[in-house]
Amino acid sequence: MKKLMQEFKEFAMGGNLVEIAVGLVMALALTALIGALVDTVLMPIVGIIFGEPTFDQVMILTINESEIRFGSFITALVTFLSIAFAVYFFVVKPYNAYKARVAAGDEEPAAGPSEIDLLTEIRDSLAK
Repeated sequence: MKKLMQEFKEFAMGGNLVEIAVGLVMALALTALIGALVDTVLMPIVGIIFGEPTFDQVMILTINESEIRFGSFITALVTFLSIAFAVYFFVVKPYNAYKARVAAGDEEPAAGPSEIDLLTEIRDSLAK
């Protein structure tokens, strides 16, 4: 039982679980932000163009008082595509560029000579 508890503690406190939790919190915050952007900026523009701020009332047909509405799906699709666009261009692209820089070895520029090296070089030059 003690070994099982130790393994669980290692799992729960491991770096991967913490990273996933942080990523989830950030994703939820980003989703709320993009959702607000869609609701308060994009959909009013849709309202200006199409006459209504959402597609919720758009329907294909009515049969026996049953309405087949696909407008809510279109509204959800616009929200999803906006979130996907934001995640791709603000998270995935910068992360891929970072990984490419690290793989190429350009993470940090090569440091110049230290102060001691410079002072030693000056001393040697003066000694000549």
